[in-house]
Amino acid sequence: MRSLRHAILPLAAATVLALTGAATTAEAAPAPAQTRTQTERATADPTAGGGASTAGRTARLSSGAPVDSAQDIAALERYWTPERMANAVSLDKRPAAPRPGATEKAGPTGKPGTTPSAPARSDVRAPRINESAAVGKVFFTNPSNGGTYACSASALNSDSKQMVVTAGHCVHGGSGGTWMTNWVYVPRYRSGVRPFGTFAAKQMRTFNAWINSSDLRRDVAMVTTWPLNGNKIVNVTGGHGMSWNFSRTQPVTILGYPGNFDSGEIQWACTGTTRAASDNGIELQCNFGGGSSGGPWLREFNDSNGLGSVNGVMSTVTSTGWNEAAYFDDAVKAMYDAQGGVT
Repeated sequence: MRSLRHAILPLAAATVLALTGAATTAEAAPAPAQTRTQTERATADPTAGGGASTAGRTARLSSGAPVDSAQDIAALERYWTPERMANAVSLDKRPAAPRPGATEKAGPTGKPGTTPSAPARSDVRAPRINESAAVGKVFFTNPSNGGTYACSASALNSDSKQMVVTAGHCVHGGSGGTWMTNWVYVPRYRSGVRPFGTFAAKQMRTFNAWINSSDLRRDVAMVTTWPLNGNKIVNVTGGHGMSWNFSRTQPVTILGYPGNFDSGEIQWACTGTTRAASDNGIELQCNFGGGSSGGPWLREFNDSNGLGSVNGVMSTVTSTGWNEAAYFDDAVKAMYDAQGGVT
């Protein structure tokens, strides 16, 4: 059993803009350089093997230049106009045919663990139940075709207070693809309104198994964002904790911006109890379409502060409306450890 809810608080002067079905072209710029520096090469984590190694990448503009100055951050905020955000295509991912051995349900790779959530430093109230300030919409350009796209993401508490978590396919195109550019996170986006501003990516990290093989079992990414006007994202909106190695049967609240509900302009919620899925993931029948990719699957969600513990991120949807997330195990915790202190 699952239930769907969405935020209904009206916003003055907010204009609802429908998403288009075709990618829009980014402003003319040279294709970004794809050669990794030594610091951007694959980094082995403590659970290396089985697709558990990760790779980091400095966030870049569509010109290929790194996002490394206040001028770059301001340029990205100007680039993502309300019109361009509204016309960004809601990115989705369809599950591939099961791989050999995919139905063999791998167990936890260690003891269950949870990192703590963190409230915002100032009073941040959710407009209503199930709309979280620590969840937002992601916008980026795909250099492979110049199109502009949208996903979902959420702020994740860590030592840096600068990190968000999303799907791997929202930062890298997977096998044959490349790293996304012009990447920004807009917390609690609502019909073009950005109440907390636009946070530009500084560094991205995802699994090599996703980069090289589009392995949906590793469709997870973590992104360090630049502070905005000196303020770090978790301090502004609060940040979720993270859970790993828990049972695949968990009561969760899933938040995101599915393009098939309100054209992806409003944050939606789906609640229910997950079950084990093929390909070693977890699943719930929410019928969240493109644009919800990367949205958090939250254990122990607290309606009063909009915070919970991320136990998965939206990855795929089937033709019958079943959504799936990669299972969070020790490898995901290793990614968190590798990226969580980057400032």
